Amino acid sequence: MKNLKIFTVPLLMCGILSIQNAWAQTTYSLEQLTDIALKSNRGLAIKQWQIEERKAKVKEDEIKRLPAVNLSSTYQYNFNLAEITIPAGTIGTIPLSATNQVLLPNQDESFTVGKKSNYNIGVSAYQPLSQQAKIKTGIEASKLETVVSEKEKQKMASQIKHGIEQLYFGTLIAQKQLEEAQAKLELAHTRMKDVENALEAGKTLDVNKVGLLANIADEEQNILKLNFQIQNYKSDIAKLAGLESENFNLESSLPLLVGLPNVEDLKTELSANPDLQLANLSKNKAELGIKAAKLSERPDLGLIAGYAFQSGNPLAPANNPFVGINLKWNIQDLYANKQTQKQRAFQLKQAQENIDYTKQQLSYEIDKAYRKALQSKSLIEVAEKALKYRQEELKLQTDKQAAGMNLKTDLLLTKVLVAKAEADVYAAKMSYLIAISDLDVLIGK
Repeated sequence: MKNLKIFTVPLLMCGILSIQNAWAQTTYSLEQLTDIALKSNRGLAIKQWQIEERKAKVKEDEIKRLPAVNLSSTYQYNFNLAEITIPAGTIGTIPLSATNQVLLPNQDESFTVGKKSNYNIGVSAYQPLSQQAKIKTGIEASKLETVVSEKEKQKMASQIKHGIEQLYFGTLIAQKQLEEAQAKLELAHTRMKDVENALEAGKTLDVNKVGLLANIADEEQNILKLNFQIQNYKSDIAKLAGLESENFNLESSLPLLVGLPNVEDLKTELSANPDLQLANLSKNKAELGIKAAKLSERPDLGLIAGYAFQSGNPLAPANNPFVGINLKWNIQDLYANKQTQKQRAFQLKQAQENIDYTKQQLSYEIDKAYRKALQSKSLIEVAEKALKYRQEELKLQTDKQAAGMNLKTDLLLTKVLVAKAEADVYAAKMSYLIAISDLDVLIGK
C-alpha cells in the first residue's frame, strides 16, 4: 500500500496542477493557429521585404532605358600661365623711305594667354540605342526574380501551414491516447484495491500484488511519456506560431472529413505546386540568360548631346553646344560570349532535368500520400465498427453493474476497451486528415 501511495501522489498533484492551468489557458482552433503563424512568422516577413527589394530592382533597371544625363563642373587656379611671343617684323614692315623701314611690330612682343582662374560647366545626355534589347532582357530577368521570391514565400507559407496541421493533429492524437492510458491506470488501481482486499482476507498471494504494482508503474510511465509528447508538440506549435506561452489548449472537435478524389485527377493539378513552379522559373531564367549573352555581342551604339560653358581659356569657345554618335565595341566579348552561351545552355539543360525530376518525385509523393489516405479510410471504417460494439458492450456492463451482476473491474475494463476504440477511431481520422493535408500541399492548394 505504501508503494501505491508513492506512485499515486505525484500523479494526483500533476492532475491538480493541470486542472488549475487549464482554467487559465486559451483554446485555439486550427484556423486560429494557422492565421497567427502566417501573420507573425519572421521568415515570411523577410521574404516579403525581399519581394519589395526585387520590385525596386525592376524599377532601377527600367530607368536604364532612358537617357543618361551627366552634369559636370570644374574650377582650376593656374599659378603659371602660358605666353605667346611675336617677334619684331612678324606682321611686316612699313617702308617710310628707302633707308627707313618700320618693323611691325617694331620689337618682340609677349602676351599672357588665359587667366589664372579657369572654370567650366557642362551637361551631356547619352541615349543607348543598340542596347535597348539587352536592357529589356535584364528587366524581364529582374521581374522573374520577383516572381521567384513570391513563389518562395508561397512555399514557405504552405510549409508553415502544413507544419501547424501536423503538430495540431499529432497533439490531439496524443491527448486521446492519454485518456486511454488514464483509463488503464484507473483499472490497474481498482484491480490493486481488489487484490489488497483479497490479501486481507487471505484469499490470494503476494505475487499478484507485485504484478499489479508493475502494471501501475507501466501505465504511469506511459502517461508520463504522453504528457512529455504533448508538451513537445505544444512547444513546437508555440515556436512555429510565434506564441509567447505554451500554456494553451486545442479544440478537440474533428473537422469535416472530405472525400478523396481520383489520384490521376490530383496529378493533373501539379502545375500549382511551388517546387514545380520554381523549377519552371529556373528554366525561364536560363533562357533569358542565353538571350542576354547573345545580345551582348552587339556594339554599344548611342546618341550623345550636350552643352559646355567655359571661362578662362580664350582659345576655346565660351559656349559650346554639341551633338554626336558614340560607338563602343569590345571585340573580346565576341569570343567570351560564346563560352557564356555554352554555360547558359548547360544551365537550361539542368533546369529541364530538374523539372522532369520534380514531376517524378511529386508523382511518387502523391501516390504515397494517396495510399496513406486510403489505408486511413479503411481503418476508420473498421475502427468505427469496433467502437460501436465496444459501446454496446459498455452499455451491457453498465446495466449489469446496476443490477449487481458484475464487478467494478469488469466495467472499468470495458471502459478501457471503449477508450482504446475511441482513440483508434480518432487516430485513424487524424491520419486521414494528415494524408489529405499532404495531398493539398503537393498540388499547391
